[in-house]
Amino acid sequence: MIRQSFLLGLVVFLMFSSQIEARNDVSGAQPSACDVTKPNDVGILGQTERGSYGNGRLSVGPFGLWPNGTVVFKPGGAGFVTQDDSLGMKFGWRRGVRGRLTIEGRRLDAPALPLRAQISDGYGDFGFQATYVIFSTTGCWEVTGHVGDASLTFVTMVVKIGEGPAWRYDPPGIER
Repeated sequence: MIRQSFLLGLVVFLMFSSQIEARNDVSGAQPSACDVTKPNDVGILGQTERGSYGNGRLSVGPFGLWPNGTVVFKPGGAGFVTQDDSLGMKFGWRRGVRGRLTIEGRRLDAPALPLRAQISDGYGDFGFQATYVIFSTTGCWEVTGHVGDASLTFVTMVVKIGEGPAWRYDPPGIER
């Protein structure tokens, strides 16, 4: 019984300490100051896609928007860190119009280099498109995807806990 109580207390402590650490490591940007985009369940071509955010022509998700609008880079977690300490995460897009997806973005709450993107050519010019979105720093970010005359913009908070994920990666051929 004492061992179970100890373990429960340890779990609660670790949960709260990781939340405090996340709040303290956002380079001056607090999640409450960032008006993150919430899913609207709109996919492409009139489809409802629970958890997605879209406008019928482009969508991100349902696994593209991260929980509570916050992309969290943490030890043992998803994503990667580049040589220049930028933070990269996979985002899934769906294209309801034909063409090549491009992605651009900027930090809203402080000066920063623009984001970069790695967009694979292996998905054709319609439907699903896997990408890496690479943020130059933590903070509140506006991300816009374009295909032809269609575009979709969302806002997300980027947080790094500790050293971030263990995976170190410098993608070849990233868009700047």
